[in-house]
Amino acid sequence: MNFFTIPSPSSLWTTVRSGGAFNVACSFAALWAFVKVLRMLRWRVKTTQLLGPPRTSLIYGVSHDLAMSEDSGAIYERWATEYGVVYMIPSVLGQTRVVLCDPRAIAHFYARETWTYVQTPLSLVLLEETIGKGVLWAEGEAHRRQRKALTPAFSNAAIRKLTSVFYDSAYKAKGKWDTAIESSKDGDAVIEVQNWMNHISLDTVGIAGFSHDFGSLDGTPSSVTEVFDTFGSNQQASAVNEIFILLASVFPIILKIPTKRQNLFKKLAVTIEQISNKLLIRSRREKDLNIGERGEENSIMGLLIKSEGQDTELHMSEEEVMAQMKVLLFAGYETTSISLTWALIELSRHPDVQTRLREELLVFGPDPTYDQLKANLPYLDAIVHEILRLHPPVPEFARLAAADDVIPLSEPVRTVSGNMTDNISIAKGTLITISAAAINRSSAIWGPHAKEFKPDRWLTEDGIGGKAKEVQGHRHLLTFVDGPRTCLGKDFAIMEFKTVLSVLVKNFVFEMRNGPNTPVEVVRGILPRPRVVGEGGIGVPLRVRRYE
Repeated sequence: MNFFTIPSPSSLWTTVRSGGAFNVACSFAALWAFVKVLRMLRWRVKTTQLLGPPRTSLIYGVSHDLAMSEDSGAIYERWATEYGVVYMIPSVLGQTRVVLCDPRAIAHFYARETWTYVQTPLSLVLLEETIGKGVLWAEGEAHRRQRKALTPAFSNAAIRKLTSVFYDSAYKAKGKWDTAIESSKDGDAVIEVQNWMNHISLDTVGIAGFSHDFGSLDGTPSSVTEVFDTFGSNQQASAVNEIFILLASVFPIILKIPTKRQNLFKKLAVTIEQISNKLLIRSRREKDLNIGERGEENSIMGLLIKSEGQDTELHMSEEEVMAQMKVLLFAGYETTSISLTWALIELSRHPDVQTRLREELLVFGPDPTYDQLKANLPYLDAIVHEILRLHPPVPEFARLAAADDVIPLSEPVRTVSGNMTDNISIAKGTLITISAAAINRSSAIWGPHAKEFKPDRWLTEDGIGGKAKEVQGHRHLLTFVDGPRTCLGKDFAIMEFKTVLSVLVKNFVFEMRNGPNTPVEVVRGILPRPRVVGEGGIGVPLRVRRYE
């Protein structure tokens, strides 16, 4: 006897057409809701329930407040003072995030990144749409393989060879600024420095990474800079986009909606892909014809071409090779130009610091070598790391727990039930947030002067407090994160930063156009950028004169 029969496709279609479609939809909706409830119950049982701020919005929790704030790090720090070194915040559409502000918890987290803690669905979609499935997108074994293939291009030996490229870009900018000042009647010129830092960064990464000169410093229009600059030009649109991104954190498919900003991202992706493709074709042709110098096999392009070989241990597909090129163009352009701009702003605000740095550079004499930049200019090193501390280009990171975990704490926190605990349980599916800005500028970690620009803190033994020493990132900072996903280009970026800053400060004096108290705000480009209040786009006009 048959207790049930399998309906034929035609009879199913008849059922749907006769009104069953609504019932089917309701059944799927009910099943989806049931699964969500089960996951929520499991999450609540498996995850330590922590104290935290109340929601300020039924839809956004506190996420909208953070997104619209010019200094979200200060908000995270205030909550850490109030609720403990780890706490929970209500997020979009009922989501909850765990925020880590404890050095021991953060070290544990970063040691397990790419395996236990992975990119959020939103991050994966954004990265794939913009720069492809490269080293920033990949997780686990794929990330390890891609990173290992690229590592030789960022060794000390490789960066030592690139120091001359950094100097060339800096001196090109110097020449253009000399001309502008010569044509001025007053012996100085107002120069929009952020655009120039963009040009320096783009030309440097083009030549250093791909042996390609974009010509940006020579005035050649670049589609890359045009697209990048457009992101910061409409702040009203940027504010609307924050809401768009918040909703996309729950429903990433929203990113498929063709908004103006999403169209910009697509244009950026197409622009970078076109450039990367041309450079890749040229490099393959040069390899086939044996054009180029010996030793270039450990350049970025050399390693990418080498990884295409099918019999290579660290083989990368053509899609992955293209993605690495996009990553390097994007990261090399955006982050370093932001840091250089902040450096010129802080030196203009603090003329005594600027003078002291110039004196160190002038006493040293000729342009320092790679090894001298690393070890023989302590005040330059202090200023560079103080900028990286106060103004991390990427202020916060979000990850998703791919498995259950227990995170240890350096000090106990109180749970919702009132108990004290020195570790917290994290269930699979938990969203984790770490604010680099909050950790880098925390008074509890860096002491009472944490919010001040004080390069001297890097020059004395007791300048870095005991709590700051517990932070395990580069020089106790989270600017380059930590663990398996530590920024691959960290040493490249620091050396470029030092080289360019040394040339500019040795030759020019910088002042805020309207005095040292000129207000500066943070605006939303692809990454947060500084802007002088009242300027359009990403304008940072400084008064520049030659140092005589």
